[in-house]
Amino acid sequence: MKLSLGPILTYWPQQQVFDFYSEMARQPLDIVYLGETVCSRRHELRFDDWMTVAEQLMAAGKEVVLSTLTLIESESDLKMLRKIVRNGQFSIEANDMGAVRLLAEHKLPFVAGPTLNVFNAETLAILREAGAQRWVMPPEVGADALAAVLSGLKNSIETEVFCHGRLPLAYSARCFTARRFNLQKDTCEFRCIEFPDGMELKTREGEAFLTLNGTQTQSAKIYNLLLDWPRLAQLGVTVARISPQAQQTAAVIDVFRRCLDGALTPQAAWQATREVLADDLCNGFWHGRPGLEQVMPA
Repeated sequence: MKLSLGPILTYWPQQQVFDFYSEMARQPLDIVYLGETVCSRRHELRFDDWMTVAEQLMAAGKEVVLSTLTLIESESDLKMLRKIVRNGQFSIEANDMGAVRLLAEHKLPFVAGPTLNVFNAETLAILREAGAQRWVMPPEVGADALAAVLSGLKNSIETEVFCHGRLPLAYSARCFTARRFNLQKDTCEFRCIEFPDGMELKTREGEAFLTLNGTQTQSAKIYNLLLDWPRLAQLGVTVARISPQAQQTAAVIDVFRRCLDGALTPQAAWQATREVLADDLCNGFWHGRPGLEQVMPA
């Protein structure tokens, strides 16, 4: 099984992004996804900056994939999408059907991203025919549903599963971070850059409930499937994805790699992850239960 690093979902200053990927180039990762997928107003890095980072990671032996925006809302968004599709060097993760259409027209292979909402074998077969070489399972899909999708396929395809990070739960045309500060989306003052791991939303009882990340809503707890590693392998999952966080990403990668290589049992790896993170873990969706639950092995 390969280990991938998904795109950064929150908004970081340019130098922080450069420093982060310099560190990631030294990590035992097989695949790295790059680019802005949440909000087109986030411009700390331009297209040429992402290409420079991509070339550095490729020189370090990583497979680099450029990720597209999830919500296309303007002509400038379309121009950026066309530029990514025509980059001529790196493969692409399509996160909306407009990207799929462009890639199919150019007869380019691609990765079907998690926001394409693939929940059955028929949909996946259509994307496979359009050129998808790998698909990323929507994180709310459980093990039994994944098994049903894969058993219904006539042609095999690489399967990638979101295995660690705050769950991306929903996207909106509205910006919740801007709303928190009584700002309009178009004059948001880029307040989300002040929250490198998103803004925690609590219930009236003070319990962490959700994480606000601009136009994206994330889980408060960290989704982690280390305890479910045997089932992932049994289903034939080929890539395990880690979602970047502002702190401890390298430590998490190290734990996953050691588990992947057999140096740690899934239980020991899960415990090691708990020790380096301040947040609670969960895996409910994988077991067909509410996502915030943590299901322990029998």
